[in-house]
Amino acid sequence: MEYRKIPNIGVEVSLLGFGCMRFPVTKEGKIDETKALKMIDLAYKNGVNYFDTAYFYHNGESEKFTGKALSRYDRSSFYLATKLPCSIVKSIEDAERIFNEQLQRLQTDYVDFYLLHAVNRKLFDQMVELGVPEFCENLRKQGKIRYFGFSFHDDYDAFEYIVRYRKWDFCQLQLNYMDMEEQAGFKGYKLAEELGIPVIVMEPVKGGNLAKLPRSASKYFKALAPDKSISSFALRYVGTLPNVKVILSGMTTLSQVSDNLNTFDNFAPLNDVEMEAVEKVRSVLKARVNNSCTACRYCMPCPAGVDIPRNFALWNKYGIYRNKNDIRWNWQNNFDDKLKAKNCVQCGKCEKVCPQKISIRKDLQKLQNELDVLCAAN
Repeated sequence: MEYRKIPNIGVEVSLLGFGCMRFPVTKEGKIDETKALKMIDLAYKNGVNYFDTAYFYHNGESEKFTGKALSRYDRSSFYLATKLPCSIVKSIEDAERIFNEQLQRLQTDYVDFYLLHAVNRKLFDQMVELGVPEFCENLRKQGKIRYFGFSFHDDYDAFEYIVRYRKWDFCQLQLNYMDMEEQAGFKGYKLAEELGIPVIVMEPVKGGNLAKLPRSASKYFKALAPDKSISSFALRYVGTLPNVKVILSGMTTLSQVSDNLNTFDNFAPLNDVEMEAVEKVRSVLKARVNNSCTACRYCMPCPAGVDIPRNFALWNKYGIYRNKNDIRWNWQNNFDDKLKAKNCVQCGKCEKVCPQKISIRKDLQKLQNELDVLCAAN
């Protein structure tokens, strides 16, 4: 396992971090604990020591399960990260109540890496007004958190404002080879590096979109390493950046864990030829994707019952892969009518919380029309 030192806080973390947001689920939508435990065990036994969860993940079940799973290990042998759900914090009393609930869920008396979750400029200003940064510093003094940072979803200007506001222990950014100009982007990464703030990367495979590519794109990777997975190039791309200390991967299957472990054992940064291949792949995909949804599910639940991320996932799959028969079959036979885009009532609640700033209502109408036309042509 590749490990990286975080000099400013004096810890050494596995470059591969286990993102506890996409565990396998049962037919009832609950975490499949039998499968998920095997995944965590495999990762832990092969050197992964950074586990990242959050208050909202898996409808509040992720922290409980993660705490249960990790309680079987020596607490000093791993680093646990979770996040304060800023969107529902209206007072310091809220923050205190939620944090204590998180400790209980996680079966621990301290959190190693504690983050303000998914902040943008407006939300961060609200947290400052409430005194939340000072509250978190007080938690640190009490030994209840070790390191304090934030995860970010907004534009570069907002990132610069937040990252310069105080001396953060770390920050968590969305970064992958398709999003180097999105949100904080590579410019934000460089600023954090200049300020001596280590970066934790989320969405390195863009919600799974960079794990399977059309042949017109994947051929560039397969020509260089036919035995390596497509996703390994995405992970190695961000791992090539020296100030990236942890790369979070939200794994759903045991095989994904195994493949990622293979990538991070004897980790190799991308060389110049591989970087050129990434640029070619990026050019192909930029011309095909329909929107920038990463399936973070911050837009859910939808008041009208629309499964927004699932709609966009199918639409983006159509845009990237153009497999008409597969998309047609899924839209007609594997997609509950009640969950489809056509049920959108244009309330706009989803757009207020979307980290990617997607015009969700407009895109839902567009995808419904496109997929209906596709099915009618059968």
